[in-house]
Amino acid sequence: MMTSSYNAKDEDGHISVSGSGAGGVRSKKPENTAFKQQRLPAWQPIFTAGTVLPAFFIIGLIFIPIGIGLYVTSNNIKEFEVDYTGVDMSSPCFNCFQNLSWNSTRPCTCSVPFYLDQSYESNVFMYYGLSNFYQNHRRYVKSRDDNQLNGDMKSLWKPSKECEPYAYHNNKPVAPCGAIANSMFNDTLELFFNDPNGTKIQVPLAPMGIAWWIDKHVKFRNPGGNNPNLTAVFQGTTKPVNWHQPVYELDADSENNGFINEDFIVWMRTAALPTFRKLYRVIHRKNSKVPTLPQGNYTLDVVYNYPIRSFEGRKRMILSTISWMGGKNPFLGIAYISVGCVCFFFGVILLIIHHKYGNRNNRADISN
Repeated sequence: MMTSSYNAKDEDGHISVSGSGAGGVRSKKPENTAFKQQRLPAWQPIFTAGTVLPAFFIIGLIFIPIGIGLYVTSNNIKEFEVDYTGVDMSSPCFNCFQNLSWNSTRPCTCSVPFYLDQSYESNVFMYYGLSNFYQNHRRYVKSRDDNQLNGDMKSLWKPSKECEPYAYHNNKPVAPCGAIANSMFNDTLELFFNDPNGTKIQVPLAPMGIAWWIDKHVKFRNPGGNNPNLTAVFQGTTKPVNWHQPVYELDADSENNGFINEDFIVWMRTAALPTFRKLYRVIHRKNSKVPTLPQGNYTLDVVYNYPIRSFEGRKRMILSTISWMGGKNPFLGIAYISVGCVCFFFGVILLIIHHKYGNRNNRADISN
């Protein structure tokens, strides 16, 4: 007959059975510890009127002023937009829109007049905008060779397979390779102020300082190290199919040529949405007593190189100032005001419900 004996380890979930011809048998019961028996101390919030109502009112009182400040700041940013797509027959760029294609060899030019109804006092940022262009497509985003763009000579001659079918052309490696580089925006924009005395004054546009610092100095580098002769460095490669000139002729300035060209760098940072804008030039304020862009008539001269009929897009030029929060974006302020108003409204509703039914429940508890 088998007999069992109690062991001190039974407290921890171990049961040992002893007897003739039998060894110790271990139970599957978890050990009697605070962790395994789920007896650890826990904190669980208990929502009462005294904690919920103040939270709603505090959130409302904080969010509404912040939203108003953001909204007012956004509205103080000056912005002007000119659509130069040329869809309408009355548009100066209509002929360019109709006749231009990727295979066109002769550039098309057009001039778009516009009136600036207010002066721009601080630095002005010129953007180009595209609509219905999906830079966020998965295959498009992957179609690049970051090693090649970083100046790696091996990748220059043997581009990544991710660049296909824009890796080689006429049995030569494409530099830069990939669909992103191949579709680079290449319109040329010039701005002129029409002085009342009849003269046409060109507005100076700064091509430098438009790219992110980390892109300009870390992610993008020319191959060949410090070799200033980019023509020799890129010898044996070919330009992307849709480009009109090779990468080493993008700019006469050696600090803005090749893979470190800032127009190229800005384009290579893909946009998340199909309607986007990218920084094109900066108009610096030179005199504190004279506005950067005075009120008056202007002319936008466009070298219309970028065809958009294939994807039914639109092109525009944007002039904008900035503030501490960046460019014009009223959404953030509206979002803060909306959340604050909703919280304040629910706080009032819950306060009324608590005042109406909370006292009744308290009286019922007292009577019982």
